[in-house]
Amino acid sequence: MKIEYLGHSAFRITGSKTIIVDPFLNKNPRACLKASDIRKADIVLATHGHGDHLGDSIEICKNTGAVFVAIHELTLYAQENGITKTEGMNMGGTIEIDGIQITAVRADHSSCINVTDKGGYSGGNPIGFVVRDGNRAFYHAGDTGLFKDMKLIGELYKPDVSLLPIGSRYTMGPREAAYAAKYLKSKIIVPMHYNTTPLIRQNPSELKMFVNEFELDAEVKILEPGDYFEI
Repeated sequence: MKIEYLGHSAFRITGSKTIIVDPFLNKNPRACLKASDIRKADIVLATHGHGDHLGDSIEICKNTGAVFVAIHELTLYAQENGITKTEGMNMGGTIEIDGIQITAVRADHSSCINVTDKGGYSGGNPIGFVVRDGNRAFYHAGDTGLFKDMKLIGELYKPDVSLLPIGSRYTMGPREAAYAAKYLKSKIIVPMHYNTTPLIRQNPSELKMFVNEFELDAEVKILEPGDYFEI
């Protein structure tokens, strides 16, 4: 499994299938590519309806024929925008697409999509995803604060890699993300959702510091957009 950071909370994971998560690319000043650069994708996951997460999901699905996976209400929005291959979910459920197991898990955040000048479109609840491809699994927390049930995510799904927000203000900060790592027990922790704008300016080395302070058996991988690693 190859895990590539595209910037903000966007990742491209390549294993038996190519999975794109939260592709906020075209309007992201720190993204390493544009939506049009993604020519192959089998599954696009969107954790919630905010523009910096739903991002360019619709364009990528149209360009590649990927299946769009999200909370049920968000898939209705995708269908209204011309996406025919969708899989709606809700928290606690698991689906399988071509051998890839996808579980929707809790995230503590908010979610909405504005589609007209006169009002909003409900984007459903925010979620995170645990994705298993063969004997490897990753957890993308989406936008979330710390919650103790992350311990259950670790115990039930045992993700090898956890992708955790550290930007604070709208999500966890580095200290809270280290507590999340303590609950999840993943061997690899990747910080995300920071330094895209001044409001979420953080030093990711602080996450390393707290992980070491808590004496966790985990490696913190700090990635720049375009960096990747394999497990």
